[in-house]
Order: sequence, then structure tokens, then C-alpha cells
Amino acid sequence: MLEAIDLTKKYGDFTALKSLNLTIKEGEIFCLLGANGAGKSTTINLFLNFIDATHGQAMINNMDVTMHVKETKQLLSYIPENLMLYKNLTGLENLHFFCGLGGGNQNKSELEELLIQSGLQKDFIRKRVSSYSKGMRQKVGIALARARGAKVLLLDEPTSGLDPKASNEFSELLLHMKERGVTTLMATHDLFRAKDTGTHIGIMKEGALLEKFESKDVSFQDLEKMYLKHMHN
Repeated sequence: MLEAIDLTKKYGDFTALKSLNLTIKEGEIFCLLGANGAGKSTTINLFLNFIDATHGQAMINNMDVTMHVKETKQLLSYIPENLMLYKNLTGLENLHFFCGLGGGNQNKSELEELLIQSGLQKDFIRKRVSSYSKGMRQKVGIALARARGAKVLLLDEPTSGLDPKASNEFSELLLHMKERGVTTLMATHDLFRAKDTGTHIGIMKEGALLEKFESKDVSFQDLEKMYLKHMHN
């Protein structure tokens, strides 16, 4: 569903991403680990077609994102570290508005049920987003992905700043999406969340993917040792 083929991004003499080759199949959750500047966000921005690749291709469902902009955009939802919602609108009103922009479901009773399924407390559905925690806003993002029938989730540090309970609830939502065949690429600093939630893990440094493996093949302790070894080298 997601494929990077020799994907490269340069800014003058600086290489932000070096010949990335990566395949993420339907229903997989691939977690990219790395420090700031490792190339994680650059990878996601290339799949979103927010920036142009210097070389190589970013493919979604066998379509190049630069050649099939509309078709690939319809397949994905993006949840950044700080999801931008309209603070003076309620969670339900935000969901209704953004679904309308994409020509999606605008039945308010069904959208309300999606918010509940996505873990938003019923008492907050009709409250203004200005009163929401970050975790609540992220749940609105998951509800939007569900409402749009997204086949691909691109997540850039979505659990950064969440307390352990909210982070765990977000992971449970991702696993539920996985069961429905949604393909997920998540950039994160959180080794525990990557091990606990991801089906696959990659370690990036200075724009290069140094390691990639199935999460079931390593213990958390081994993952931590491997990560620290690369970060210190």
C-alpha cells in the first residue's frame, strides 16, 4: 500500500533523506524511530506530497503521489503532532466541516457515533475544541479518518505530549484501524509505543534508514540497546 523507491530529498548540499527503500503492506503499522532531523517527518511529507522529492518515488496503492495527487489524497488521512481544529467549534462541528470538504459522510448522528467509537467522551462531543486536551483532539483526527474511510494513516509524532493513559488509548485506536486493514506509517520518538503498537520498526539517523525489522522479532530491551547504539555512533 505504501512504497518508497530510492526516495531522496536534498536541500542544496544537505541531504534530508537518503535513497529510502521501504514497503508497508495493507494492515501493517510501521514505526519510524529516530532523533530530530533523522528524516522521519521528511518521509511523511513526501508521501503527503507536501514537498517534492529530489529523486525517487513515493507510492500509495501503486500510484506515484506526484502524478496521482487527487487519487492518493482520497486514500489517506494525516494526523500531525498538533492537529489543527477550529477552537470555537465543537468536536462534532469540526468533524462535520472537514467531512464536508472531502465530500464525505455528513450525517451528524453517524459522525457522533464515530467520535464515541474513537474514544471521545460523550460529554465533550458538543463542547468547543478550546476545552479539549491534546488526546481528545487526536481522537477527533481518528474519527475523521474513519469517516473518510481512509486506507492509509500518516502520523507525525501523534503521541508526543500525551499522558500514558491517552497514549495507550491512541495505540488501541491504531490497532483497531489495523484490524480493518488500514496501513499506518508513524514517526515517533517513543520506543515503547513503537514496540507495543507497531508491526514493523525502522531506525533512522541523518536521513538514512539504518535498520528495519518486525517488532515481534525483538524484545523491548534489545530494541532500546539497538536504538541507543545507533544514536551514539
